[in-house]
Amino acid sequence: MATVLDAGPTRRFIQDLSDGDLVEEVYQVADRQLRANRNAALYLSLDLRDRTGTMNGRMWNVTEEGVAGIQTGGFVRIKGKVQLFQGARQLILSHVAPVDSTMVELRDFEAFSSEYIQELIDQLREILLSLENPTLRALMECFLVDQPLMESLSRMPAGVKAHHAYHGGLVEHIVSLMKVVRQVCVCYPDLDEDLMLAGAFLHDIGKLRELSCESGFSYTDEGQLLGHLVIGVEMLSEKIRAAEQQTGEQFPEELAWRLKHLILSHHGSYEFGSPKLPMTPEAVALHFLDNLDAKLHEFHRAINDDVGTDSNWTLFIPRLDRKIYKGRGAATS
Repeated sequence: MATVLDAGPTRRFIQDLSDGDLVEEVYQVADRQLRANRNAALYLSLDLRDRTGTMNGRMWNVTEEGVAGIQTGGFVRIKGKVQLFQGARQLILSHVAPVDSTMVELRDFEAFSSEYIQELIDQLREILLSLENPTLRALMECFLVDQPLMESLSRMPAGVKAHHAYHGGLVEHIVSLMKVVRQVCVCYPDLDEDLMLAGAFLHDIGKLRELSCESGFSYTDEGQLLGHLVIGVEMLSEKIRAAEQQTGEQFPEELAWRLKHLILSHHGSYEFGSPKLPMTPEAVALHFLDNLDAKLHEFHRAINDDVGTDSNWTLFIPRLDRKIYKGRGAATS
């Protein structure tokens, strides 16, 4: 069970904001959109978050140059007023400016404690070191002993604004996926469990170089040019060479192909960025389980973060192309 950090004594947390409140506070930008109204005037739409939830904020009559420094994943100091619009609370902003992440109390924006993240890392190590296939286990050890890689894994989000988009989100997603893999392999014993567990660890490993979380969440130049699937295959190839040097044995060629195929096909289709369709039982299973974990996380987070409305439904979520039903009485629960 995740350990939630204690709230600070003076902060105006999103879950505590009410209609009519005047607010001056620092929040993290979960999403940023620069849009035009019917008169072609630009306005800024920000999904602002802290660890208690998310609320939309809007600033009218902006210029592209004036808001260029405000980026998804970064921090901003805002001034504004909470207003009701179609049953939902939103912030009408009069001022917004970027804030350096070094000036922010990060625990106000992190849902989980450092102890919980370390617990996830420990679970990851336990699972990978328990693989029965000695070749795969030796390969996994080459990742686990890479201290800079593991430190990056403990901090990195799984995405900039989609699922698990927060510090430690990537390792949380990977461990959750591994646990599901173990359960599914009980139901489908013909699946190679060791191969799937290794694939669950490796499928998004390229995000350690695709993404940056030093000052907000953003894409690196390498990530923009190559993407995490290609980067992941490169990282795997590097560790295969390291494993060969360590063991003095050549890594099985077909096993390397199968691992690389798991990385390259896990998005499931060409339209979602996979250069290859899943063509092994393990690959198609990993694709669907990865998608299941990501989508369930998005649904649950959308419900839990939707503190700005008294409706039984969330607001419309463009990324998911739907509203999500929270259930009757959700607003008073």
